[in-house]
Amino acid sequence: MNPLHPPALLRGMTQPRTRRDVFKIAGLSAAGLALAACGVQGQKAAPPKEDEMKDFWADQKQNGHVVFANWPDYMPTDHGPLKKFQQETGISYEYKEVIQETAEFFGKIDPVLRAGQPLGYDIVVITNGIQFQHMIELGHAIPLDQSRLPNFNANAGESYKNRAYDPGNKYSVPYASGFTGIAWNTKYVKEKITSIEALFDPKYKGRVGMMADAQEIGNFGMFALGIDPEKSTEDDWRKAGEKLKAQRDAGIVRKYYAQDYIDAVSRGDIWITMAWSGDIFQRQLAGEPVDFVVPEEGGTIWTDNLLIPKGAANPVDAMMLMDYLYKPEIATELDEFIQYVTPVPAVQDMLRQKAESASGEEKESLLEMADSPLMFPTEADYAKLRSYTPLTTAQQQVFNPIFQSITQA
Repeated sequence: MNPLHPPALLRGMTQPRTRRDVFKIAGLSAAGLALAACGVQGQKAAPPKEDEMKDFWADQKQNGHVVFANWPDYMPTDHGPLKKFQQETGISYEYKEVIQETAEFFGKIDPVLRAGQPLGYDIVVITNGIQFQHMIELGHAIPLDQSRLPNFNANAGESYKNRAYDPGNKYSVPYASGFTGIAWNTKYVKEKITSIEALFDPKYKGRVGMMADAQEIGNFGMFALGIDPEKSTEDDWRKAGEKLKAQRDAGIVRKYYAQDYIDAVSRGDIWITMAWSGDIFQRQLAGEPVDFVVPEEGGTIWTDNLLIPKGAANPVDAMMLMDYLYKPEIATELDEFIQYVTPVPAVQDMLRQKAESASGEEKESLLEMADSPLMFPTEADYAKLRSYTPLTTAQQQVFNPIFQSITQA
């Protein structure tokens, strides 16, 4: 590890990366699914009519305050972007690091919202997936006023403007993303991995790591068969399950991992594994012999999204802050700290410009970030990335047992 890297760059190497450590159970475990599904089935809310939402937004006023609920370690510690927002707009803020795990957070806010009570938050961060779908299905999120998103419309990458889980960004805008691909220890794997079939190759028998949660491994089973998870059917899930079962029964998989896969591949316990981009970027910065690829068949992109919960006291102020985070200079300050995939492509060039006026280790660090495909995926990578399989509550009861029967056997 380079001891001269700035603290923001090193925090993921010296302590758990909070956002990803807990993502392994972010509504994808059996317990999380049960919690999230409780009381949901049969209670879908009718989508608000367009005229109703026009009237709603026409009645809203700027109140001069906003309350933002987020994950720990997901905003510069000095709150720089938020302080600049306050200085430029006069809108004061409260920033609360209250989200430790998606299913747990949803379990707390769901009964409050269903009771018609306000949460006390104007912005919440929800990962695409089961809880995100429930927020929409139950009418827990306020449809956005698209006319109040000029920075988003001007600066967001095209791939972030029409996600499968929220077409047209009706309810959300992305905050940050990461993706699931393949990592390998270059001490033991000398070839350049390009295909997902490497995870099924008998020559790596007993040295392959696969992820334990159903949606992650389900996606990769489908990718291996040329199936797009976003458009998959129950028959596709069963075919993917058979593919993964054959991999397991052949002894190719050493273990089905949660976050601990990253230490296993770094040590050489496993040589090749499913992996999260942010983890591998941190290990590469630390000088460890690991490489990463989005396989040619596809990889999974996950996104943390900004939503306005029903009953928010300050929805106009919330939209102003959400849009403010899409100013390139603000998005750059944010991404320099959190080091995930930004939805604002201009950040890459701004990091390079910042490096031009820097020197020594600061310059090196900025260039490492700007040049990393793990923070700035190529267009070819984006073309291969897909979200998790969209699942209704009823479909969850079919999907999850197929893949949990493999990982929990």
